Amino acid sequence: MGFGVEILFVLLLGLLVLGPKQLHAMLVQVARAKAQIENATRGFKSQLSAELHAAPRKSNTDRPHKSVRDLTGFSESSDK
Repeated sequence: MGFGVEILFVLLLGLLVLGPKQLHAMLVQVARAKAQIENATRGFKSQLSAELHAAPRKSNTDRPHKSVRDLTGFSESSDK
């Protein structure tokens, strides 16, 4: 079944179970909830974008790197 057929089936089932007035009220509530979720998502995306653009950019070469020997405590004098 295609996506449109599935939506039509759900709407027909809702019409039979809820009736025309309650189905309309339910669809209005679903549409409002969807709009609120989209609005919150837009706000989150814009806030995240602003934070990412405001953060100072550092490259990996700016940080000092430790060698494997420094991290493991291995020294050249102990391997002889």
